Amino acid sequence: MAMHNERRTGLSRALYEEFRARIADGTYAAGAVLPSTRALAAERGLSRATVTLVYEQMAADGLIDSRAGAASRVAAGAAAPAPPRRARAAATAAATVTATAAGGLAGRLSRIGQHMQALQLADPRPTQPGEIDFVYGPLAGRDFPTSTWMKALRAVERQRMSRLEYEEPRGNLELRRALQKHLSQSRGLTCAVEQLLIVNGSQQALDLCARLLINPGDQVVVENPGYRMAHHAFEAYGARLWSAPVDAQGLVTQRLAAAGDAKLAYVTPTHQFPLGAFLPMARRRQLLDWAARHHAWIIEDDYDSEYRYTVRPEATLQSLDAHGCVIHVGTFSKTLSPQLRLGYMVLPPALAETFAAARRVSDRHGATGMQRALARILEDGSYGRHVRRIRRLQQARQHALVQALERHLGPQVTVQGAASGLHLVVWFKEVPAALEPALVDAARACGVRVYPISPLYLPGTDERQANPAAGLVMGYALLEPDTIAAGIQRLAEAVARTRSLQGG
Repeated sequence: MAMHNERRTGLSRALYEEFRARIADGTYAAGAVLPSTRALAAERGLSRATVTLVYEQMAADGLIDSRAGAASRVAAGAAAPAPPRRARAAATAAATVTATAAGGLAGRLSRIGQHMQALQLADPRPTQPGEIDFVYGPLAGRDFPTSTWMKALRAVERQRMSRLEYEEPRGNLELRRALQKHLSQSRGLTCAVEQLLIVNGSQQALDLCARLLINPGDQVVVENPGYRMAHHAFEAYGARLWSAPVDAQGLVTQRLAAAGDAKLAYVTPTHQFPLGAFLPMARRRQLLDWAARHHAWIIEDDYDSEYRYTVRPEATLQSLDAHGCVIHVGTFSKTLSPQLRLGYMVLPPALAETFAAARRVSDRHGATGMQRALARILEDGSYGRHVRRIRRLQQARQHALVQALERHLGPQVTVQGAASGLHLVVWFKEVPAALEPALVDAARACGVRVYPISPLYLPGTDERQANPAAGLVMGYALLEPDTIAAGIQRLAEAVARTRSLQGG
């Protein structure tokens, strides 16, 4: 009996200390409702008497308010505003020990883990209130087809499934059939349903390609400047990046002869990221010929092909491919929402089984409900109507941006990539590239958020020197025309401030 009482005392003391710590650090804020003694006892595998004893002690110590017939709540003022000096010192010492231990263990990471650690990717700082943000990537929540999407989700939920089981790793069959038809109509792309793989956005597609198609030390051709998150996916698996220059017509395919034994090329032929060039048919065929001769794979990232304004659609690399070397990657992040994590791959027949197996091993498949909802809006035409509507909206925003640049900055800037997409590249002819960071800081001081182009160039390469002017990648999908105009007016002020740094 004494041993039983001792164990019960130890359990209640541990639970008490846990709750006191969570109240102190704000995990349980003032007024937060605590679980009932019955529920907590069942959850933790304790007796109800043990939990009741802990709650009574916390109430006696002023940590919680507990009344008969009412839920227990964290008492006002129970959480200390700051830990005592001794506790802060202990926390600092613990953090130092943890950091030291982590440093010692870093050598035990795999090679991939070490590559990941070296990337040091940082999340962007949040936009401040009143700041006008020309970010590329996010879409405006007001543009999402909420009623259409919710209607599709409700219809899917009403269809009671006889078995709740794992989905086919390639993705929901209804969605793949609907997507097969959609890609045929919208992109002239022909494939079997078995070649389609539904993924959690294009980034997962790139990760799968890097994991399955390259070995450490293999060479991968990438556009420079280009999409750095794709570059990082290849670097994480130990690839050596070969910098392919980009001109007004996209990837300079004539330079591929110098790429040696590259195993893979990653390209954005429909709308080169970030410069916006459109790869002409002659270069598309040169790229395919190069891949066939060198037995290399091509990843065709078709990330925002829905937004064509002044350029006609061209045949995809996949539809021109006679050797089965093109992997076509697309996403719904640029038309619906990046939060849905819905993308797709059209795989060569030789790769379809392998990629499906890799998907099964990594995360089985994506969320089935959202896939079925997407299938419905593809099939009933709602998605097509939404794309036509949002294309008009984005074109109007882009037009407002170009007009505002002409009005406030005129001959000081050159605009690139206006034929399609969700962003422009703006070159500031009278601001040198060395002052790009200063221009970004000056814009921030004026209440406008802009993004430099220099980080999109591969470090240690010469391509950035081809244009000595400062450049910004300016997205407009979040903004309305009047806000865009106000933002460019602020940016013009920032440009003037930056030019004054060089006596301009």
